[in-house]
Amino acid sequence: MERLIKNAFLVEESGAFFSDVLVRDGKIAAIGKNLSGAGEVIDAGGLTLLPAFVDLHCHFRDPGYTHKEDIESGCRAAAKGGYTAVNLMANTNPVCSDMETVRYVRQKAQQFGLVDVHQCVSVTKNFDGRTIDHLKSLDETVRLISEDGKGVMSNLVMAQAMEIAREKGLTVLSHAEDMELSPIDYRLAENIATVQHIHLAQYLGARLHMCHVSTKEAMEEIIQAKKAGAPVTCEVAPHHLWFCDSDYRVNPPIRAKEDREFLIRSIQNGYVDAIATDHAPHTQKDKENGAPGMVGLETAFAVCYTRLVRERGLPLTLLSRLLSAAPARILGLNKGRLLPGYDADFALVDEKREWKVQAADFASKGKNSPFDGICLQGKVVQTIKAGKTTWQE
Repeated sequence: MERLIKNAFLVEESGAFFSDVLVRDGKIAAIGKNLSGAGEVIDAGGLTLLPAFVDLHCHFRDPGYTHKEDIESGCRAAAKGGYTAVNLMANTNPVCSDMETVRYVRQKAQQFGLVDVHQCVSVTKNFDGRTIDHLKSLDETVRLISEDGKGVMSNLVMAQAMEIAREKGLTVLSHAEDMELSPIDYRLAENIATVQHIHLAQYLGARLHMCHVSTKEAMEEIIQAKKAGAPVTCEVAPHHLWFCDSDYRVNPPIRAKEDREFLIRSIQNGYVDAIATDHAPHTQKDKENGAPGMVGLETAFAVCYTRLVRERGLPLTLLSRLLSAAPARILGLNKGRLLPGYDADFALVDEKREWKVQAADFASKGKNSPFDGICLQGKVVQTIKAGKTTWQE
């Protein structure tokens, strides 16, 4: 099957240019001017073509909490937001601690064909904080492990898990939180756990990815580790780049203006590897009862485009690296670039479009968003996966 996209302004991490894109059998076959093809032609005049986005950090709540989100609604929300690949956390019911649950999630996602889904496995079995033998039986479809929603409280257990991860080629995702310190100070809880996990990764040579970094001190530790050549990558969340001094409940919390500005400077200086949503759907009742988290897949691009590109003057090529190329590399996917041979996954966006977030219209079951009612610039108008449209305005 062939498909030709004409008159597009292409933006990816290596540059920006006007070009046509020829898609054949789900891959990018050619990029150039005045291309011709045998199939459908999309005229993208006036729109920007980006590599589709890859989210390293999502919660789809399936199995076990499908009243909040399920695989189908999560995939539809992702497609509407310009995503064609997501990495799901393990805090489901049952906790994803085995290949049976991994296969359930992946097979269910494949039924819809909207998004490529990777399922994390928990660092400790059923989040018990101790047992790690299940990691030895994971097959090659699992590439990342995470105790997201909890911090691994034992340094010994984390070290043992990192040793297994190193041997199996896995990346450990750290939800950096010393939960014994959380009742005292969430900032201290994140900072202490960040230091511990970085030193363990350095000592053991295990690949470590720091999730939703939110404090200046934690980012400073990551920067020093990167300068020292440690195998550490990191992500920040859109809401930590937008809000400050807000009491909207997320974990880690919305921080001070100084933290937000330092995260943005760290992006400018090339120390942040990815932007990940931490998409966390909740019912209205659960939010009223204090459940932390917000949905983010359908607003992430516009939030980051408005804050970083329009307001701060960062290049869209950099945002493309953060949303597409770098997270794809961390996940080991053939996505995130506009080059022949890569998956034909695209997000067509209207950079000029101004729009108001209407949470009631989200494809996600979750409507819990502090962006509800906020005006943003930059709108995803079409998402294409393997050459086929998965969402269109």
